Amino acid sequence: MTATRGVVHATNNLNSAPFVELQQSLSSRVTAISPFVERLMRFIRFFMGKAGMARATEEELEIAIQEALANAVIHSNQQNQEKQVHVACRCSMDGEVLISVRDEGEGFDSRAVPDPTEDQRLLLTHGRGLHLIRALMDEVSFEENGTVVRMRKRMIAQN
Repeated sequence: MTATRGVVHATNNLNSAPFVELQQSLSSRVTAISPFVERLMRFIRFFMGKAGMARATEEELEIAIQEALANAVIHSNQQNQEKQVHVACRCSMDGEVLISVRDEGEGFDSRAVPDPTEDQRLLLTHGRGLHLIRALMDEVSFEENGTVVRMRKRMIAQN
């Protein structure tokens, strides 16, 4: 079950555009990922829709969120339903979306994950999540020993 922690509306501050932020948690069950992503994307579409975000950009963001949540649930929390995945999503009025995914796992070194584009890995059916996230987002960082992934995407307006 997903538990909403709150929606925070921020006013204009000297360093950033006005934004709205949603913080939620989900249980570490694979079946919880897709419904959670659908609800999160509705939130993003609602607030970013006025900026006219391009469909391709929206799809890139959705795939990256799906991959980050799958990594947190499957690899980090090892589908332990007692553990949670915590997500914060900030939509800025200047067209930027910031996503933070925090898990309760042991963490990992993102630099030690093999490159799925190497010849010997091209035919593998797994191991592409981090590569996809990095390719689809404008900025990605792994913090707190790999238990937190922060992703930033500038939403490109439709023509």
